[in-house]
Parts: sequence; structure tokens; C-alpha cells
Amino acid sequence: MKNILITGGAGFIGSHVVKYFVKKYRNYNIINLDKLTYASNISFLEEIKNFKNYFFIQGDICDMEKVQEIFNKYKISNVIHLAAESHVDNSIENALEFANTNIIGTINLLELSRKNWNKKKNNLFYHISTDEVFGTLNQSGFFSENSKYDPHSPYSASKASADHFVRAFYDTHKLPVILSNCSNNYGPNQHKEKLIPTVINSLIKNTKIPVYGNGLNVRDWLYVEDHVEAIDLIFHKGTIGETYCIGGENEIKNIDLIKMIIKEYDLIQQKKYSSVDLISFVKDRLGHDYRYAIDISKIKNELGWIPKTNFIDSLKKTVNWYLND
Repeated sequence: MKNILITGGAGFIGSHVVKYFVKKYRNYNIINLDKLTYASNISFLEEIKNFKNYFFIQGDICDMEKVQEIFNKYKISNVIHLAAESHVDNSIENALEFANTNIIGTINLLELSRKNWNKKKNNLFYHISTDEVFGTLNQSGFFSENSKYDPHSPYSASKASADHFVRAFYDTHKLPVILSNCSNNYGPNQHKEKLIPTVINSLIKNTKIPVYGNGLNVRDWLYVEDHVEAIDLIFHKGTIGETYCIGGENEIKNIDLIKMIIKEYDLIQQKKYSSVDLISFVKDRLGHDYRYAIDISKIKNELGWIPKTNFIDSLKKTVNWYLND
């Protein structure tokens, strides 16, 4: 029996992970700890709320006493750590909040894991991070597990710091840890402040679609369900102390992505005229990274994972979810 604490389990990626683990592993107890901030959506988990192996707790990872109570009550054997402030624009305006949650909150979890597990077997602290810790790429090259850290935003700096603390606890305390760094996720239940939901909601409301700068920044897009399968595989078969980079192998310029979303939306809505005129270029984001791309060779070769979802199909599914939400 595993008693798995999943932090941030009412957030975008976390809610998909929680739902997947609760349904697939009925012999695991899944304890979902979430602060229920503006970016959370607990209603997405409505279908599993009465499962006997699922427990939800509203709480803050920065509240050490609260998290200790959870360790005591549920005999936590594993942690999958997703809780984080994640919106780059917000970090530019309020870096302290990001430092508190993403760094101090992570340290709290590491300390409690170290003190409660006492080097027992089969424990694991799995820390899920972002490719943004590596900074930016030019026209060529890819991020990999060997890329140097070069964060450019307060958000990515806070995640980079958390990554370093996780590795430090592995080196210093022999805490069993695994890390993964993923590219941009997309799919159902993502908060409206992110790029793809922003575009879809602008189309629904028939309002201007804001595009930073010239729209030529490049991102690698990973469908959330593919990411969850990678997390599952890393959790069960990953090597302690290792890092795995997870990408969708979908490099797309922002402006091209926006036009793809518009095309799919217009087809679904059977619009006679294109909504492309809603595109509105706005002042570029401060410190805007140019390009992200991930080399997935390690997770592919060592664990046999590859992204399975067709990009257009998953984009249609995502658009339909927001239309019906």
C-alpha cells in the first residue's frame, strides 16, 4: 500500500495526475493537498470525490504544522510535488509570493519527508518542474538533462531554486528523489490566464486575442494526458537521483499556434468568416524567452515513453472542453 501525497492536486496538471492515479491504482491512497487558489478547480475532480482511496485536504504547503499532521494521519510514503505558483506575468509583479510557495513550500516538504521517512525503503519524493529553468534557446539546439540552469523570470528562478534544493537533499540527506522538467502543457482544465485558454476564451467572447511582441516566440507543447503518463512511468520506474526531461516534440511559433486554434474553433462553430482579425499584437513580456525545445532521448530510451497524442486532435478536444465547460 502506498499513501501518496500529491500537492497542487486541484491545479491544472495536478488534477489530471490525481484523477489518473485514483482510477488506475485502487490499492493506493491518494491524498490531494491543495490551497485552492484562483488557479485551482476542484470541480474537475467531482467524479472521484467519493472513491474510497481518495482524500482531499485544503491546505498550504507553507504551513509546516498542517503538512506534518497529514504525514502523521495518512502515513505518507510518497510525495508527488506539483504545487506551485506558475504564471510568469504574475511573478514579474509579485516575486515574493513565488519565492514563498515555490521555494519555501518545497523545502517544507523536503524537510518533513526527510524527518518522517527515516530512510525507509520504497519512499520517493518526486518533484515536477519546468523547462523554463534552463532559460532560452536560439534557432537551434534542445534542452536536456545536462543543460545548464539560466532562469530569466522570477517564476523560473523560483523553480530553479526548488530544483537545487531537491538535489541538495538527495546529496546531503540521501533523500530518495526524482525530478522531471517538462515543456508547456495544454489541455482541459487549464486556467484561463495561460496562452491556449486565453485564445479560446477570447474567441468565445469575440474579444481581442493578445499576442506578445511579434508572436514569433517558439514553445514545445505537451498534451497534459501524455505528461501524466510520463509522470506515472517515472514515479514507478525512474531511477532515484535522476532527472528526466519531458517534451511533446511540438515546436510551434506562438502566432502559428494561435492561428491553428482559430481555425479549429471556427470549424467547430461553423463560422462563415475567419476570426483571425481578433489577433492583437501587444507590448512584449519583460524578459520573454525566445524558444523552448526538449530532447526526450533519455526518457524515451530508458523508460520507453513517447508522446502519443496527435496535436490537432488534442487541440480540438481542448477547444471543445472550453466550449462546453
